[in-house]
Amino acid sequence: MERDRTLFDGPYLKGKILIASPLIGDPRFDRSVVFMCAHGDDQAMGIIINKPMRLRLPTLFEQLGVQSEIEVPDRAVLDGGPVDRDRGFVLHSDDFEHEPATLKISQGLALTATNDVLEAIASPSPPRRSTLALGYAGWEAGQLEDEIAANAWLVAEADEDLVFGETHDDKWAAALRKIKVNPEHLTGSSGHA
Repeated sequence: MERDRTLFDGPYLKGKILIASPLIGDPRFDRSVVFMCAHGDDQAMGIIINKPMRLRLPTLFEQLGVQSEIEVPDRAVLDGGPVDRDRGFVLHSDDFEHEPATLKISQGLALTATNDVLEAIASPSPPRRSTLALGYAGWEAGQLEDEIAANAWLVAEADEDLVFGETHDDKWAAALRKIKVNPEHLTGSSGHA
């Protein structure tokens, strides 16, 4: 789970969430909610926070040989996106930090992609909140901006309950309600004035 520093530049949409609109055009992102970890001139990176896998955290810890001093929470591992699907990323509260591996994203939220955070989750002093994802969503220079301009993504403020909540089926609608959009009124067509 070593981190590639080139994935983590810039503040633009960092700390925000992207909400897939019906115009997304990519079934991998249908009804996705993406927490943005980095966004710069050259690229952007986020973690899909509402697509649980069948894989559960205790099973993953067992497969990775992470020794646990406590009972590991029985939560789903998330499908974080189509890039580097064999690589783990942990979004967590900022009460855990392991320099230089931890990236502070926004007030109260951080990302660590090394085994140190897994060991902390398995310890008596875990991060207050955390979620683990395999893979991430990534965009090249200008790609995300083009998708937003084409109305494929809506942007909203993130909050801990949305990022860490376990009612994954409700996150898309909850994220839309944050920006006062009724999910039932969304359509897959766009118009021009």
